[in-house]
Amino acid sequence: MVAIVFLTFFVMSLLTNILGPIVPDIISSFHVSLTAAGLLAFAFFIAYGVMSIPAGFLVERFREKPVMIVAFLAATLGSLSFALLPQYRVAMVSYFVIGAGMAVLQVAINPLLRVSGGEEHYAFNSAFAQFIFCSASFLSPRIYSYLVLNLGKPTPQPNFFLSTLAGLTPPGLPWASIYWIFTVFAFLMIVVLVFTRFPKVQYTDDERAGSMEMYTSLAKKPIVWLYFVAMFAYVGCEQGTADWMSEFLSQYHGFDPHTTGASVVSWYWGLLTIGCLIGMGLLKIIDSRKLLIGTSVCALACLSVALFGPANVSVVAFPTVGLFVSVMWPIVVSLALNSVAEYHGSFSGILSTAIMGGAIVPLIIGRIGDHLGLRSGVSFLYVTFGIIFSVGFWAKPLISNATISLKKEAAQATV
Repeated sequence: MVAIVFLTFFVMSLLTNILGPIVPDIISSFHVSLTAAGLLAFAFFIAYGVMSIPAGFLVERFREKPVMIVAFLAATLGSLSFALLPQYRVAMVSYFVIGAGMAVLQVAINPLLRVSGGEEHYAFNSAFAQFIFCSASFLSPRIYSYLVLNLGKPTPQPNFFLSTLAGLTPPGLPWASIYWIFTVFAFLMIVVLVFTRFPKVQYTDDERAGSMEMYTSLAKKPIVWLYFVAMFAYVGCEQGTADWMSEFLSQYHGFDPHTTGASVVSWYWGLLTIGCLIGMGLLKIIDSRKLLIGTSVCALACLSVALFGPANVSVVAFPTVGLFVSVMWPIVVSLALNSVAEYHGSFSGILSTAIMGGAIVPLIIGRIGDHLGLRSGVSFLYVTFGIIFSVGFWAKPLISNATISLKKEAAQATV
């Protein structure tokens, strides 16, 4: 069961973080504006925002197995529809359907991981699941690059895999072939889940969707809205950078989005993975608020160099942003949950709804880019990174993260 949960994280990541590498192809293949390209990210992540809270009620009502099967069915149909009809309007609908399925899966699998792996191993398993998620994000652009560069290319020995995809994909849209891969992965997950026996999950208070009274009570607290904005800004930073870096490097420096662009996005997620591991160690020695301030400054510095530096520097600076973005999500979430004394499950649902930042921010970047140029559009990330930076100053958690120095002070006080 734990292995299946890890596999679910892997497939979710493959489907979720492919948009960045294919944005240049969407623009050139469908002849659309930057705003129109940003609308695809909007369709995907707005589904996350819309479905996050309802997903909690669905899982509690129908349990994990049927809900996860339906979620992967949505992902299968969404991927298949675009694979069969690779058109812009179809893409809008399919991205929303896939996003809705991913939102439901995200709600279902965390309690399942806690129960199936044992509560005493939950912290390690959660960290490892995040590692798997980021690893799939590293691989996804490379799969895309392989397909685009090799599909339809004559080879000395016939390649059954590539020749089959070539027969299914329009010659002018080789990048769309990756959605046949996604269709197969999502369908195989349905098959696996159908024949898997699920454990019975007893939800903790932090995992329950909560009642409307709980959401109403939280909505009256200004601190809840501050953290909602912070989480909105974080997802906007993460996706806004990932979605537009390949197109930026293509427009301003002439890099091929099928090779260099895909590699840069891949390394962005790869460095984000490495940053997660480094961040876990830093949180043991540094107060999370100070670490958030430091990583925000470093991320802004890398963004500045990426936007205004020469080509050979920009191509390195963009993925390096991911190294510093990596610790922002867990820090903001932990600060948020440690800032309210009750209704953590409902608060988690509100924070999950803020994932719609991944819908709005890339769209804003595209809109600004159409009028003032993409460099001006990506510069909007200064606003979102600035919001994350401010959290380090105004956050007042009820419980601070445990560091080595704090433990020593507590031990001395006890003596």
